[in-house]
Amino acid sequence: MKKGVKKRKNPIIALAQIAYYDTDEKHNVTKIKKYIRLAKKKGADIICFPESSVHKTDFLSFNHKLIQEIREECKKNSIWCIVDDDMIIKGKVYNTAILINREGKIKGEYRKISIMGDSPEVQAGKTIKVFDTDFAKIGIAICWDLNSSNIFKKMKNKGAEIIFCPTYWKYEARAHHPMTYEERHRKREFITLKSLIMTRAFENLFFVALCSPAKNAEKDLVPYSAICTPHKVLKEIKDKEGIITAEIKLNEIGQLEKLYKEAI
Repeated sequence: MKKGVKKRKNPIIALAQIAYYDTDEKHNVTKIKKYIRLAKKKGADIICFPESSVHKTDFLSFNHKLIQEIREECKKNSIWCIVDDDMIIKGKVYNTAILINREGKIKGEYRKISIMGDSPEVQAGKTIKVFDTDFAKIGIAICWDLNSSNIFKKMKNKGAEIIFCPTYWKYEARAHHPMTYEERHRKREFITLKSLIMTRAFENLFFVALCSPAKNAEKDLVPYSAICTPHKVLKEIKDKEGIITAEIKLNEIGQLEKLYKEAI
C-alpha cells in the first residue's frame, strides 16, 4: 500500500427480513427499531429493511413522526439505515427508499423506477442515484428494478460498490404452468430471484444485498434475502424472520476489475 493512503475498514452490512403483517399495529416501527438495535449489537454499519416496510396503509412524508422515530433510533445507535415506503413528495406518491445516516439525518432518497405491483397512485421515479457514506459508495434499487440491467450498470458507472435492494417480491401465477402446485411456483421463483441478484453482482463486479419481508399469509410472496459477491452468496435467509450480516471486503472489487478489465 502506498504511503499516505489510508486502508479502508471492511464494513459490516445487515439485512432485516421482518414479517410485518403479524401485529395489530398499522405500522412496523417498533419492530424496525428493535432490529436497528440488534444490527448495532452485531457491529453493523448499516441495516436495510424490505420494501414498503414502515406503514401498512398510509402514504408518508419525510417529516412523518414514524420516520422521525426511525431517525432517532439510528442516531442513538450510530448506524446507517435504509427504509422504504410510499412517500408523498411535492404532491405525488413515489415508492421511496430513504437513506438515514449515523446522526439520524436523511442523507438521500431513491424513487423506484421500474413500477410493477405498486399502488395505482404511485409514480415512477426517473433518477438513478449513488450515495457516499463513511463506509462505502452505495446504490439503491427497489424490487422490480432488479429486472433492469441498465439501472445497475449506471450505478456501477457512478462508482457504486454495494447495492441495496429492498423488495417485496411475489411470483405471478400466470407465469407458471397452471397445473403445477403453488409451492412449486415459489421454488422456481426463489431460483429466479437468487439468479437475478447474483447476475447483477457478477456483471457489474460489486456487492448486492437483497432484503425481502418474511413469509406471511400471502401465498405468492417469495421471502428471500441475501448478501452476495460477484461469485458467491455470503449470507442468506429464506422463509423465516431474522437478521443476516456479512463483512464486505471492498478491495475485492478492484482485484476483480483488474482481472476482468476487458469485460466492464
